[in-house]
Amino acid sequence: MNCEEKRQLELTTMEKIIHLYCHAKHGTPLGSLCTECQAVRDYAAQRIRKCPHMATKTFCSRCKTHCYEPIYRQKIQRMMRWGGPRLLFDSPILVLRHMGLEWIDRLLGQRKGH
Repeated sequence: MNCEEKRQLELTTMEKIIHLYCHAKHGTPLGSLCTECQAVRDYAAQRIRKCPHMATKTFCSRCKTHCYEPIYRQKIQRMMRWGGPRLLFDSPILVLRHMGLEWIDRLLGQRKGH
């Protein structure tokens, strides 16, 4: 998967989780966001688009650079912790693709270490 495909997968995954979270927590119809969740989504999308480590990183939470402002980091962490497990039931293929990136990265990292 090239860098741009990886970036798009991360954007899609993040957006799907935020939509699930907003629907469950704020009662919005699926596919729409409240003002607060839209602001988090826009901010996260901007950070993902500008990520200088996309080619080598797996998850933002494991990245060496914290590019999210603390308030947004806290909000996105809450959304991801709540929505990540639920996404497995909503979009299992998307979760497997996203998780696959980390598994591949770990395998390659272990091979480089030998």
